[in-house]
Amino acid sequence: MKTVSLSGSPRENVGKKDAKALRKKGMVPCVIYGGEKQLHFFLDERDFAKIVYTPETYLVKFNFEGDEVEALLQDIQYHPVTDKILHADFLEAFTDKPLKVAIPVHPIGDSPGVIKGGSLNLILRKLLVRGYVKDIPDGIDIDISSLEIGDSVTIRDLKIKDLTFIDPLHTVILSVKVTRMVVEVEEEEEEGEEGEEGEEGEGAAEGEGGEKPAEGGGKPAEGGGKPAEGGDKPAK
Repeated sequence: MKTVSLSGSPRENVGKKDAKALRKKGMVPCVIYGGEKQLHFFLDERDFAKIVYTPETYLVKFNFEGDEVEALLQDIQYHPVTDKILHADFLEAFTDKPLKVAIPVHPIGDSPGVIKGGSLNLILRKLLVRGYVKDIPDGIDIDISSLEIGDSVTIRDLKIKDLTFIDPLHTVILSVKVTRMVVEVEEEEEEGEEGEEGEEGEGAAEGEGGEKPAEGGGKPAEGGGKPAEGGDKPAK
């Protein structure tokens, strides 16, 4: 797992008034829990750019006046209007205790289904796992080079040693979906085939009718060869 070092300053007073004063100075009240005692401190708001505005998960090494503490970011509270960071919670990390942490997912390769017009649907951007610090990777790579349209990858499909997944094994991580464009193309092809069949049927019908003589066309008109009655009889 990637690490980043930050310098925290212990809080002399813990309370709403003190926290409000820190925020006015551009500082963020924080706490580290999970160890023998909670550590209350503050960080410069700009320091969070290294660990928040990134898809990666970092192990943070804090330096408190010579004492080092390793921790993972667990929760952040934001202002509902300005989105400024109001408070941050960290979980202390120990080498001999397993941790629960969210690891980012990295699709790799080119999906044949996407090349044919499908779209890659990344359902889970991070996976919640449990493991020791030394065994937790920077990210989880998922090979999509064999995925056709309609295929998907679940947690059960992943084979990663020394990690336990928190979510159910049947949980879908990503899939290749059919797009509207692909559906429209298939419908147009089907309509084209139906049209060709219809034209062939109409042509056959016309051909049959063209070779058939009109009804009564070869029959002489009734009475056409019979002399008019009394035509050869001399007048009295």
